[in-house]
Amino acid sequence: MTNLRDGLLLGCGNPLLDISAAVDEQFLAKYEMLPNNAILAEDKHMPIYKELVEECNAEYIAGGSVQNSFRVAQWVLQRPNVAVFFGCVGEDKYSDILLEKATQDGVNVQYQFCRDTPTGTCAVLITGTQRSLCANLAAANSFTVDHLKSAENEKYLQNAEYFYISGFFLTVSLESILTVAKHALSKDRLFMMNLSAPFIPQFFKDNLDQVMPYIDILFGNETEALAFAEAQKFGTEDLKEIGLKISALPKQNESRKRVAIITQGSDPVLLIRDGTITEFPVEKLAADQIVDTNGAGDAFVGGFLAQLVQKRNFDTCIECGIWAARKIIQRSGCTFEGVPDFEA
Repeated sequence: MTNLRDGLLLGCGNPLLDISAAVDEQFLAKYEMLPNNAILAEDKHMPIYKELVEECNAEYIAGGSVQNSFRVAQWVLQRPNVAVFFGCVGEDKYSDILLEKATQDGVNVQYQFCRDTPTGTCAVLITGTQRSLCANLAAANSFTVDHLKSAENEKYLQNAEYFYISGFFLTVSLESILTVAKHALSKDRLFMMNLSAPFIPQFFKDNLDQVMPYIDILFGNETEALAFAEAQKFGTEDLKEIGLKISALPKQNESRKRVAIITQGSDPVLLIRDGTITEFPVEKLAADQIVDTNGAGDAFVGGFLAQLVQKRNFDTCIECGIWAARKIIQRSGCTFEGVPDFEA
């Protein structure tokens, strides 16, 4: 790990405090939610957070997709401050918890603080081994590009070699994403994104279309890939075909072809690059070993990034992603402990 240094990896996302609890299917139905889905909270969902805390024995876990991925990457690397994270929070006890937890886990957190709006929260509803997310972005929605462009933070931007942003952030600050993407292009550095949830390609297609030409590596699970294919009118539901079409979409940096990585739960991970498809098997866990699938996708990316910043090949990156996701789904929330035992 001699090639590691501070600030090698930079990301933007929505820092959210997860309020996580096991619920029954009636609870999901009450709030018109589906298992294994992610949505943005509407007015009808607002009572959910209080109800989880008061009636469902909820626990608080530091969350937000990119922040989770960076926490996992830092755990795998066992060297603090390789990752720098940007997002917006309120000035309250929730942001104190997030800041403490992320810093504890080795992430260099550079929050923008919003005085008038509380820190964002995400209801994590666990039904058996399924999870459903309902995010109230609150302060996370107030991130502005000015924060990235401050003299202090501009240094982080110039220093980073790898950039990762969630699709969720497309609902917050397209201008910030394009600023990072264009910077990465100008320096010939890797810019990566995640589709994040089906509603992103469905309802934020125009924003995603503007960013797509800059994306060097695109992550997504099977439902997100299918939603993207439908929005783009690919005319196929074959995930391998979808991956090939994603990698072939127009790209700004033509010296580096786009890579698409599609996860499928316990089915093989698909790596699509240079017109070829490689499948990576996922060893299936017994049902009683799975505690919570929330954070599996974030953990996969975290494991992947931890190897990528060490300049390991894609095979090793994906194997580590699978390993990390496997670890995380055997625990509640995107949490981990001990020294990682992944062997490249």
